[in-house]
Amino acid sequence: MEMEEKRSKKNALLLKLFLSTLYISSLTFGGGFVIVTFMKRKFVDELHWIDEQEMLDLAALAQSSPGAIAVNAAILVGWRVCGFAGMLTAVLGTILPPMLILSVISFFYAAFASNVYVALVLKGMQAGVAAVILDVVCGLGSNVFKEKSGLSIAIMAAAFAATFFFDVNVIYIILTAGIIGAGKAFWIYRKGKTA
Repeated sequence: MEMEEKRSKKNALLLKLFLSTLYISSLTFGGGFVIVTFMKRKFVDELHWIDEQEMLDLAALAQSSPGAIAVNAAILVGWRVCGFAGMLTAVLGTILPPMLILSVISFFYAAFASNVYVALVLKGMQAGVAAVILDVVCGLGSNVFKEKSGLSIAIMAAAFAATFFFDVNVIYIILTAGIIGAGKAFWIYRKGKTA
């Protein structure tokens, strides 16, 4: 009886995860950073499955891993929420809408490509996407300032300057920030060991 109840709860959780990622993916235009915003609102703010710091960490991992940010984020969130089954469920919910939409678009590509109204809709969507990305940057950036860590603020400022002013490849920025973070963790570990 208890085993059936656990299985029922897990199935309900997986269904909620699937429907959440399906909903997010269906209504998200503009790429991975936009979907991370919606995931934060759904999984952190609404469902409280993960906290803000974890979402920030998951977004960083999703960005620094090869592949689409949306799928990487779904893998990480799904794994965190419900293990391997959650990972598969979240990925399925995330990839279904774009696969269906792109299949339809590719079938009617010639008609879409030459349509002036479709081009205007896409231009309008680009402006909205830019606003959503700016919202993510402000939200996640404010969390770095809340930590009151001089090193984290310096890394964020240096990363911004490197990419915005000097056009440094984002891979180098992420690797450098990761090495600095690992160095800080090692230093804290050594300091704690000698104390």
